[in-house]
Order: sequence, then C-alpha cells, then structure tokens
Amino acid sequence: MTAIAISEPGGPMVLKQERRPVPAPSGGDILIRVRAAGVNRPDVAQRQGAYPPPPGASDLPGLEVAGEIAAVGPEARRWKVGDRVCALTPGGGYAEYCLTHESNALPIPHGFTLTEAAALPETYFTVWHNVFQRGGLKSGERFLVHGGSSGIGTTAIQLAKAFGAQVFATAGSADKCEACRTLGADRAINYREEDFVAVVKEATDGKGVDLILDMVGGDYIDRNYDVAAVEGRIVQIAFLGGPKATANFAKLMMKRLVHTGSTLRPRTTEFKGQVAAELERQVWPLLGERRLAPVMDMIFPLRDAWRAHERMEEGNHIGKIVLDVA
Repeated sequence: MTAIAISEPGGPMVLKQERRPVPAPSGGDILIRVRAAGVNRPDVAQRQGAYPPPPGASDLPGLEVAGEIAAVGPEARRWKVGDRVCALTPGGGYAEYCLTHESNALPIPHGFTLTEAAALPETYFTVWHNVFQRGGLKSGERFLVHGGSSGIGTTAIQLAKAFGAQVFATAGSADKCEACRTLGADRAINYREEDFVAVVKEATDGKGVDLILDMVGGDYIDRNYDVAAVEGRIVQIAFLGGPKATANFAKLMMKRLVHTGSTLRPRTTEFKGQVAAELERQVWPLLGERRLAPVMDMIFPLRDAWRAHERMEEGNHIGKIVLDVA
C-alpha cells in the first residue's frame, strides 16, 4: 500500500511517500480501505518529534479516516466488509489501509461524503469528551473556546450552541471571527484587536464564563482565571502558546475554579469506544440532519501531505484540512 511516513523529525518536507505492507486485522480490529484522512495538530507534533505514537500504534501519522471496511478481525462483530465508516485511529491514517478497533468506528452520517466524514472523528471525540464529559457543559451556561476557527473550535462552537450554551470564541482575524459567528458564536473576539477578558466580562455583566476550552496555554492561563465565572471550569487540550506561565493561583481558590485537561490519543480503546457510543446516540443524529457539519478548509492528495502540514502551520486555515486518499 502507499503510505506517508515521517523520514526524520523536522519540517513538512520530511513527510515521504513509501510502500508498506497492508496490515492484517486481529482480535476486534477492522481494516479500513482509507478514502480520506483528516489532518490534525497532533500529526504536526508527531512529525516534529514532539508527540510519539503510543506503544503498539503505527508509526505513520493520521488519527482519523473514512472509507470502506476491507477486512475484520476474528472477534469483530459489529461491522462487515464493505460497510462505510469513519473512525478514530491510534495512528496510521496517512495510508491506503488503516487498522483500528471496531468500537472506535462510526457510520458515515446520512448525506456526508467520505471527505467530510474523515473530518469528524478527532474533533468530535475531543470536543465531546472535554466540553461535555469532562467540562460538564449544560444548557444555559456560558462557554468560551479559544481558537474558534480551528477544527476543534468550529466543532466546539456548533456543539455548544446545539446543546443550548451561550458561546464566545476567540480568533485571529476578521474573516475567522465572521466564520465563528456564522457557526453560531454569540460573540467572536479578534484577539489581535480586543481583550477577550474585557469583552466577555462586559457581555456577561461581569459574571464571566462557566466553561473554557483552551488550546493556547501560555499567558492565556492567568487570563482564563480572570474571565472564568465563580465555580467555573477550564479544560486544557493543548499549549500552542507554551506549557509554562506565570499565573495567580489564588484566583483558583477565590473563585473555586477547576482547571483540568486531557489528551485523547493515549487513552484506552475501551474509553474511546465509550465516547463513540455517546456520540452515536447524541450527536450523530444531528449530523444526519445537517444541524451540525464540519467546516472544510482545503483538501490535498495524499502524496501532498507536506502541503497540508504547511497549510496548518501557516495558521490561515478555517476548519478542517483533509487528505484525499482514494
């Protein structure tokens, strides 16, 4: 099979096309003939040598795919050869064939192309767990997401709005802020021109927000404590601005805040299967009705995965970048 491998840690050009054997499914695994694969920040981190795959996972990048099932392991029960699925993978998505456990796959939502479906798993699993399971967002609460125009951000805005939250989002340009508003954000804040703390405080009569989803870190940490409401929650999923910061932790005590975080890739297959089951019950019907949909930025052929990584690192994308593998 054709695959894109990381020849050595480095920039986008270290992504090289090569031939690999087609993997064989065992246990409860399924083998997917990949038609499209999503591109995500963890792929970039892996390419740079900063996010190694967990033990037993493929060394190839790629954490989400869509395609048809080509083979099933002896213990797989739900899916059969020929079924169309999208799936979260532990790695290996930048290839014509990819293995994952059957519980980490979901049906293609009604009316979705395989390219659109490949843009779903990583962001929907991440947002559902961190915003709703870990963060506990409830209808009527106030929610702030940083990086609102990213794949995670565009997903978080739509899901939070669909489940009844008041949504604030930060983004770095007028176009990105307009995209956030189009998706349902009640207020989009251009962080290059406005102070998100001041804007949110004014919009909420000084109360602040109940939940923050943050992928920035750095100096945002202390500012998140400022903008959080009493009993607020902050969920950390990345540190694009750096993992170290000076913060006044007295605010945690005075406001009774909770600051937590998580990473998805190292979690167990069973945990991811539980997330998948909740998504299928509560979110997949909304996708099938087109009340939710991925925001598609650009599609690149598999051989040009390096261009997809360049696009992501430039920071100008809005929504999801996807590789066409067919």
